[in-house]
Amino acid sequence: MSESVVAIAQRPPVLLDLAASLERAVGCVAEAAAAGAALVVFPETWLTGYPAWAFGLAGWQDPVARAWHARLLAASPVVGAADALDDGLEPVRRAAREHAVTVVIGLNERSGGTLYNSLATIGPDGTLLNLHRKLVPTHTERIVWGPGDGAGLRAVETPAGRVGGLVCWEHWMPLARQTLHAADEQIHVAAWPDTPEMHQIAARSYAFEGRCFVLCAGLFLTVEDVPAELLDAYRAGLGPGAAEDRVLFDGGSAVIGPDGDWVVEPVRGRPELVVATIDLTAIDRAHHDLDVVGHYARDDIFELRVDQRRPRGGVVTTG
Repeated sequence: MSESVVAIAQRPPVLLDLAASLERAVGCVAEAAAAGAALVVFPETWLTGYPAWAFGLAGWQDPVARAWHARLLAASPVVGAADALDDGLEPVRRAAREHAVTVVIGLNERSGGTLYNSLATIGPDGTLLNLHRKLVPTHTERIVWGPGDGAGLRAVETPAGRVGGLVCWEHWMPLARQTLHAADEQIHVAAWPDTPEMHQIAARSYAFEGRCFVLCAGLFLTVEDVPAELLDAYRAGLGPGAAEDRVLFDGGSAVIGPDGDWVVEPVRGRPELVVATIDLTAIDRAHHDLDVVGHYARDDIFELRVDQRRPRGGVVTTG
């Protein structure tokens, strides 16, 4: 089947409340399935919220920052093995299985005392197909998240197509992009908290370069979605350019075709399920003049090696 219906859940999470956010995610999956979607995507760290306060609370041993970090750590899911059905994402796995849809969800993933900025891809049978951890947290994000690894730099087969993804400023890491292009991505998830013009340019460029569809997922969050005691720190973290009205993150989710043109233009200023029908045969048409891992590559000159093992505590497993 060349056509697929895809959806982006531009709906706010319940910040720092895992159970309530999972319940909301399950509702979004059901809504997307009712709209005919085979794939539903959530923005960066949708579970359980983007920790914007880190940019305003970056002092050494800041007691307020430590308190909110502890809250985030406690509210973040632990992701189990690929075939586990009893981990922190179990309600979403169950919803994916019940509605026979693939789900890609951004999350603060807990592993021991460390958090990762991760993208989990869950298949229509509820199985964890992939777990990508953001390779390099940006600026003071490094206070919150550990650096990721190459284990999730791949695309996986789903009924909607071959799906891969990157998080935020990973879209300016040329070798990460090339790794996913070489994985024969058909649908790429570009997960962001905000989507200013430069982020949209990166997403459109990725689609054009990789000759794939891009689901550009942006967060929608208002002041009412932030706990009152966190609001001042959250606004401070967003900086002087933060919106003065009730909207903190205005969405901007969009769907982009393999020619870099909009399939669905950015949707801003409201919560919405962004739905589109994509035709995967457009990818082969776009490859007529550009294939960065085929006739527009020079394997005789360039070579890229990727370590796709997942280390843990200094121990690298190869099995």
